[in-house]
Amino acid sequence: MEHQLKVAVFFGGVSSEHEVSCVSASTVRNGLEQAGCQVTAVGITKQGDWYYFPGSAEAMADGSWEQDPACVPCVLSTSRSKKGLWLLGETPRFIPLDAAVPAMHGRNGEDGTIQGLFELAGLPYVGCGVLSSAVCMDKAVANTLLDAAGVPRCEWTWASRRECQADPAALADRVSGKLGWPVFVKPANAGSSVGISKAANKEELIRAMEVALHEDDKVVFERFVEGQEVECAVLGNDELLSTRPGEILAGAEFYTYDDKYKNGVSRTLIPANLSEEKLEEVRRNAEAAYRALGCQGLSRCDFFVEKGTGRVLCNELNTLPGFTAISMYPKLMESAGLDLPTLCLRLVKLAMDRKGPYHG
Repeated sequence: MEHQLKVAVFFGGVSSEHEVSCVSASTVRNGLEQAGCQVTAVGITKQGDWYYFPGSAEAMADGSWEQDPACVPCVLSTSRSKKGLWLLGETPRFIPLDAAVPAMHGRNGEDGTIQGLFELAGLPYVGCGVLSSAVCMDKAVANTLLDAAGVPRCEWTWASRRECQADPAALADRVSGKLGWPVFVKPANAGSSVGISKAANKEELIRAMEVALHEDDKVVFERFVEGQEVECAVLGNDELLSTRPGEILAGAEFYTYDDKYKNGVSRTLIPANLSEEKLEEVRRNAEAAYRALGCQGLSRCDFFVEKGTGRVLCNELNTLPGFTAISMYPKLMESAGLDLPTLCLRLVKLAMDRKGPYHG
């Protein structure tokens, strides 16, 4: 009889993307259970408290899990020879684990921090390693490496909090002089379009810096690209499966947090409305970016196809993409023949197959 995999799904977290993490995690949990895995849910509150949650996936998704009296404080085992979770109730209990799924977006979830904890515990985990998670989370670092690897992307620059606050007017002049108008302004370390603004003049640019600095200490500035927003899903460690790209038909001026997760106004088109040659170019560039940034497991690779020139420009890589009902990554994989249970099980097996100093 085949061993039933014991998998912990970690969700929530100290992040501005806490709520969407809970929704993604409920989807992943359902997929893993349909694939025959024994799933343990570990909820992390916005204050950073860890709880074993024995309740339903629906309660995870709607946030009511925190009020469940059955929640038990828990910690990850620090013994590499005894991988699992300790429940810290009146009578401590141990739950053995084969792997972990950090279904967490943004800071403290996809930035290498919880990945480092899993590494120390010797517990295989889904997704990119510590370094590639941290690199992909920091847009300034990721952009620098993509430039060095020759992966085409739009013109950009960045500034520290000190530079933004020392003389914001002079910085705005330098940025607009290099990039023109309009300019996209982003926190270097944030996801799901949190803290992003589009600035059409100097005053808006200065305000946009302030918005971005609420999320991070570094701000990235990017030239506005008029064109199609397309996304490619990549799966694998050494051997890669990349999908035909899909297209985002945004409901707002750009693809916002609400568009992605709340109002459902945006629409997706799979495959994107591009020629076969251009679809293949996006896919090749997605694999090149994935390898350049050292990704493993999965990533969603986001691109612009510029109107007029047809240039394929990398926007960013998301190492723990959304798994909600309207999320592009699982939709793209489904279009490639991998339904949700198959995809979730494949991700866990990729985690367990990964070799390295912490994975045997």
